[in-house]
Amino acid sequence: MSENYIKLAAISKFYPKNAHLILQGISNSNGNVNLSQMLAATEIALKDNKEYQDFINRSKQLIASVNVNENSNSAIEWMNIPEWEALKVAIVKDKHLIDSAARVTGVEPRLIVGCLIGEQIRLFNSKREMYKKYLGPVKVLSVQSQFSFGVNGIKDFTAEWVERNLKNDTSVFYMGKEYEHILDFRTSDHQTERINRLVDYQNHYYSYVYTGCILHQTKKQWERAKYDISNRPEILFTLFNVGFPQSNPGPNPECGGSHITVADKVYTFGAIGFDFYYSGELAKEFPYLEKRFKS
Repeated sequence: MSENYIKLAAISKFYPKNAHLILQGISNSNGNVNLSQMLAATEIALKDNKEYQDFINRSKQLIASVNVNENSNSAIEWMNIPEWEALKVAIVKDKHLIDSAARVTGVEPRLIVGCLIGEQIRLFNSKREMYKKYLGPVKVLSVQSQFSFGVNGIKDFTAEWVERNLKNDTSVFYMGKEYEHILDFRTSDHQTERINRLVDYQNHYYSYVYTGCILHQTKKQWERAKYDISNRPEILFTLFNVGFPQSNPGPNPECGGSHITVADKVYTFGAIGFDFYYSGELAKEFPYLEKRFKS
């Protein structure tokens, strides 16, 4: 595998157009072609290119001289905790609910998952003994039922804010007419129905819908202030965590949010979401889409 990376790096140095086309082809192939095959085809044309061949040989020698880390650990340290492997299984179980909520709210599913991971890692870390005893063996998500609710820890006043924003076309958080009724209630007791939606241990759909709405509404607020954060997942995760009152559009937003200690190292909520989003983890189940928000 490392030899393929050496060859791709070499091609990008000598013929960047070809390297770009190879990466683009892999991205669009849906698994029907592999990197080795594409590199082999290009290398046929370079077999007599002495400068290229010398670069490849020097690079191989350099790689061979380095002590290679043979373990299977991730470079992202918090992904090496046992909770992460259990959490991935639990998240995939909810794929159909996350995808449904993403369609309804016009948000890329991977963004919703980034918020979910930040909150669940925080809970797994703070309730480690509970995790070991109950959550780990059966691979289920932790549902909060006090102060914050559901698998994503949404506060009741935040949920109310989301609901008002859906129907208020003068709000800077307004998502559009097609979204106005996605959280309509079935009863007159909105408070009870709202909490029941969020703390449903068997069905986390509404947790994901509220999450998608928060992401989309915050993006709309910044968009109306002439700042595009649709390509800044770490800022979206941070704003999801800190809440609407602290969402103040400006030119230089910073990644942050709650501090979460994992294996004696401190991360922010936004940083954990950012690490996941661009890690490639769960990319098959929650792929990167061309557009993160429905226009």
